[in-house]
Amino acid sequence: MKIMKNSVAGSLESSDVLVSVSPSGGEDNTVYVESIVMKQFGERIRSVAREELSRMGVSGADVKIQDRGALECTLRARLETALERAAGR
Repeated sequence: MKIMKNSVAGSLESSDVLVSVSPSGGEDNTVYVESIVMKQFGERIRSVAREELSRMGVSGADVKIQDRGALECTLRARLETALERAAGR
C-alpha cells in the first residue's frame, strides 16, 4: 500500500490516540511516538505500529502517534483507519 496523502484518525481525548500519517518521500516507514505512558508502554506502541504497517503492506509512510492512554485495540483501529485514508481508499 502506497501512502498518497496526509490523513488523521482519533483524538487527543483521554484514553484515545491521534494518529497522523503523511507520505515520507521514499520507501521507508518512520514511526514517532509521544505518549503519557511512554516509560511503561512506549516500545509496545512502536511495536504495534510496525506490526500494522507490515500487515497492511505499507511503504513510504511517516506515522506520528500521540497517545493519551489508549488501549491496544484502539491504537490498531486508529492506525488502520489513518493508513487506509492516506492511501486514498
